[in-house]
Amino acid sequence: MSEDQELLEFPCEFPVKIMGRDTDAFRAAAVGIVETHAGPVSEAAVRSRASRDGNFLALTITIRATSRAQLDSIYSALSAHEDIIMAL
Repeated sequence: MSEDQELLEFPCEFPVKIMGRDTDAFRAAAVGIVETHAGPVSEAAVRSRASRDGNFLALTITIRATSRAQLDSIYSALSAHEDIIMAL
């Protein structure tokens, strides 16, 4: 796909979905990484859902995405962190 056929039009609201073990360290790492690349995130922009057994936590952090490069940087940093199991 060429740059002219970009699926997203920037800037836009974009939900970053992150999964990890349900610990304070995971939540802090996920929010911290996103804030490093997208600026401060309000508590209202963070939704969480625990797994059935309560071992894992899924976070959805909605940001104002400004470019594909910004999103790539966020996903790269999230994927490299040891407390993050998956980022979508």
